[in-house]
Amino acid sequence: MRQHTVVLEGARPQRQGIVPAERGRLRSLTIALLAIVLLLVAVGVLMVQSASQVVAISAGRHPLEGVIKQGGYAVIGIGMMLAISRVPTAVLRRYAWLLLAGGFLLQVLVYTPLGYEAGGNRNWLRLGPVSMQPAEFMKFVLLVWVSAVIAAKWRLLGEWLHVVIPILPVVAASMFINILGGDLGTLLVLAALVFGCLYFSQVRLRILAGIAAVAVLGIGIMTLMKPNRVVRIMHFFEVDCLNDAEHAYVGCWQTLNGFWALAQGGLLGTGVGNSTAKWHWLPEAENDFVFAILGEELGFVGAATIIVAFVALAAVLMALMTCCDTPFARSVFGGLTIWVSVQMIVNISVVLGFVPVLGVPLPFISAGGTSLLSLLLALGVALSCVREAAAEASS
Repeated sequence: MRQHTVVLEGARPQRQGIVPAERGRLRSLTIALLAIVLLLVAVGVLMVQSASQVVAISAGRHPLEGVIKQGGYAVIGIGMMLAISRVPTAVLRRYAWLLLAGGFLLQVLVYTPLGYEAGGNRNWLRLGPVSMQPAEFMKFVLLVWVSAVIAAKWRLLGEWLHVVIPILPVVAASMFINILGGDLGTLLVLAALVFGCLYFSQVRLRILAGIAAVAVLGIGIMTLMKPNRVVRIMHFFEVDCLNDAEHAYVGCWQTLNGFWALAQGGLLGTGVGNSTAKWHWLPEAENDFVFAILGEELGFVGAATIIVAFVALAAVLMALMTCCDTPFARSVFGGLTIWVSVQMIVNISVVLGFVPVLGVPLPFISAGGTSLLSLLLALGVALSCVREAAAEASS
């Protein structure tokens, strides 16, 4: 009896030494995560206001429309993030199929009279006074649903059939609905997101290679279904925008003005609000090309700082994943990291002229409520995983 008491007392200090260290690491990483996200969101509100002000005034709208709308989305999104962070992951997994059904319903409604076309893509939905992009919301939906499926089948992930079914058919159906509207950029991000969920869930590489091959083939076929998308891609490879004056005012207009905006910014930028590209020179200045406005007004230093912030965000998400060692959490953190990283890389690559214009927003910064809300909701799910990991460390 005495020996038993000695063992317990000897073990307790060791456990108490581990738990505070683990909880302290979780707390530090969570604070870092929130700080980076709030920085990106704040910069986004500032840049959207600056980039959209000229267009708003010329259209007779409120000059502060950008900060009012984007700031409103940010406040709502942060509130939703904090709310969903308190929802147990078991509840999220239980209702993942219902969430998936809702996501599919919104995607299909785009092809009814409620949907409309913008920027050459039919991917918008108008519900009363509210407009939204179901494809952006579907990123959040698939992140939660795929993670829930992986959590339910994690002991069977070594068998290819249990990896493919039901994930591949469902994801393919969502992609097919999306590509009918002509949105190739979102298609690529969705594919990368799901691949990230599977990869960080330690699915075997040969199974992942097979899925990747099918995905590349499928995306290629879906791309060929939209002639204007093929023309845009061919134009990108055939025309040198910087040295082809003949095409400068047609297919190269947006790309060239993005280049010129970045060049105008120099090292330290022209100052917030002093962009010239936003004066009707650069199309989609507050959306897909907001990084060009950011580079012009904040310079190379500001643009590089934002890129570093995204790299730091990915590093923090990966560090949190190692602390939240459950199948659902690994999938959520892995998919979210790839989602943000790939979307950031594609957006900036478009602005720099490395890839064709794809219509992919810069995470947290580009104008758009659906994109921002979906990202913040996904972060709320990640924070729910962190909360449970901290609670388990205390028990």
